[in-house]
Formats: sequence, C-alpha cells, structure tokens
Amino acid sequence: MARENTKSRDKMIDLFYDNALYVIIGVMLLAIIVMEPSFVRLSNFTTILTQSATKIIYACGVAGIIVLGGTDLALGREVGLAAVVAASLLQAVDYSQRVFTPEQVPALPLILPILLVAVLLALISGIHGFIVAHWGVAPFIASLGIQLISYGACLQYFNQVCNSNPLSGFDKFYSRFCQGTVKIGGLSLSYLMFYALIVVALMWIVWNRTTLGKNMFAIGGNKEAAKVCGVNVKKTMILIYIIAGVLYAFGGVLEAGRTGSANSTMGADYAMDAIAACVVGGVSMKGGTGTLPGVVIGVIIFQIISYGLIYVGVSPDLQYVVKGLIIVVAVVLDNRKTMRKAD
Repeated sequence: MARENTKSRDKMIDLFYDNALYVIIGVMLLAIIVMEPSFVRLSNFTTILTQSATKIIYACGVAGIIVLGGTDLALGREVGLAAVVAASLLQAVDYSQRVFTPEQVPALPLILPILLVAVLLALISGIHGFIVAHWGVAPFIASLGIQLISYGACLQYFNQVCNSNPLSGFDKFYSRFCQGTVKIGGLSLSYLMFYALIVVALMWIVWNRTTLGKNMFAIGGNKEAAKVCGVNVKKTMILIYIIAGVLYAFGGVLEAGRTGSANSTMGADYAMDAIAACVVGGVSMKGGTGTLPGVVIGVIIFQIISYGLIYVGVSPDLQYVVKGLIIVVAVVLDNRKTMRKAD
C-alpha cells in the first residue's frame, strides 16, 4: 500500500513538473487579462501572429542547431547583418537619402538581395558549422565568436557604406511584400504569416522526410552512436548550420521590410527570444528532441507574453527579468526530464 502511494505521489510530482512552465505562463496571461481585459481582442491576436512570423523563421533555423545539441548566439547579429545589407540595396531609386546612387545600384528585383544575403549568411553559418564539426569547438564559444564577427561586419558596413544613417525609404514592392495583408472573412492576415507557414512546411519535410533530418536527430541523441551507424556527422552538422543561415537571411530581409527600417542595432535580442521560444516549445537543449509544431507554438506563446507585458505597461527592464525567468525555468524542467529518463 505504501509503495502504491509513493508511486502515485511520484506520478503527481512528475505531472506537475512536466506542466509547470505552462501553468506559470497561463497564470501570467490570466494576470495580464485581468489587468487589461481589452487584451483579448482579435486585432491584438493578429498583431501577435504578424510579429511572430519572422521569429518563427529564425526559430526554425536555430531549432535544428539545438536538436544537434548546440546553440547559436550569433542568430541576432546575423539577422541584423542580413537586414542592413538587403535594406541598403532595396531603397527606392527616388529616395533622397539613398545609400547608392541609381548609377551605382539600379532598382533591383527583390529576389537578388534576398539571394545575396542568403549566400552571405550561408557562408558565415557554414564556417560556423565547420568550426564546431571539424575543430570540435564548443557550440557556445563558436557562436559567441561568430556573433562578434557578424556584429563587427554589420557595424563596418553600416558606418562606412551607409554613413551611419538608419535605412528607410524602401522600394514599394519590397514594402508591400513585407507589410501587405489579405482579408479572409473578418480577419486581415499579414503576408508574413504565409511566408512563415511555407518555411515551417519546408522544414517539416526536411526534419521528418529526409535523411538529413533523421541524421540530425541521430546526432543530437548520441553522436558516437550516429557515427557507428554510418552517419556523416560533420557533413550533416555543417548542412544544418547552412540551412539556419539561409533562414536567418530570409527572416532579416522580412524583418527590415516589416518595420520599415534597419540599422546596426537590429537583432540584438533575437537570439535570446528564438532560443527561449524553442525551449518553451519542447526542443531539448540536450539535443535529439523537438518538433516544428512545438517551435511554432513556443514562438507564439513567447510573443503573447512579450506583447502582453508591453500592453499592460510593464517596464522594459522588468520584461527582461520575466523572459529570463521563463528561460531558466524551461531549461531546469528540460534538465529534469532528461535526468528522469536516464534513471
């Protein structure tokens, strides 16, 4: 009888810990709604989805690296670099403060700057992956170095080429591509939501229907076992990093167009938000575990909290505290799950 009571108690404790994070988030949301009942509006929800769209794209990239058992602190600075470079090339030809004259850079089709920054960030992320895979540098240290390199390159480009002027006055097609909406019933949905859905669908295929995706999970679960099974660990890791870089680039282009401007500070906190959203969405920091629907849900939940805190007037300083607590709790609970499985 005592043994049965102990088992029942352990199950209750496990159930509590498994759902503790969602209980905490639920209580926070309830508090926000009680403070500002007007928060529960359809317009607020569509705004949250629009703001989540680009973050979903970044998160899909970094989630693959986390599944490998790594992390990527360089995400935000790479996004910022892509945004600044693309924005400088996509200003309207008649804009008075255009970085390049029409003779230097004529009006470009949107696809060209997107491809340019995609290649640039694929190269940077490929080097990042090579450093981790071939030289065995700890992912945290490698990403910290790449973060500084990316930020330095962004500052150099912004200060020397763009003369430290915030970039705006974008081509109309670019602005419409990023800020356009389509009405479905009574809802006005941003184009960005559909781009995010396309990215999630493509990445779901990569994760679940390709050898690359299966190898990614195998490496994250047990790198040595994956090697024994014939997985080309180094090649797989580099490819996952390259894919992440391409997604950072696309997200950076969209983010600059969504906000209508770009500067060297863009992307400062993006890595923290994206990684936190992945962990909230069930992607284990230990590697080998995670789903794309979980990533999407994690991003949206995290964005609801961020938007809600702003909505009720919580100071930016306290917002960082709340986000930090969510990250710490999520990682602690993830570690507990891992330890329980090991037992």
